[in-house]
Amino acid sequence: MKLSVDFDQCEANGICVGIAPDVFELDDEDQLHLSVAEVPEDRLDDVRTAVAQCPKAALKLE
Repeated sequence: MKLSVDFDQCEANGICVGIAPDVFELDDEDQLHLSVAEVPEDRLDDVRTAVAQCPKAALKLE
């Protein structure tokens, strides 16, 4: 599945990083980066949780 971020919505709260640090990363300037564009099957559950818990609904999984 494809993962994307609406950077206009993202506030870099870091909740996603706490849930799936191998997929999401915050840099020194609090900018969110994705380690993958296509989420591996074995990481889907955690990424779905991160998407659901994003307080700004900035993450999308399709």
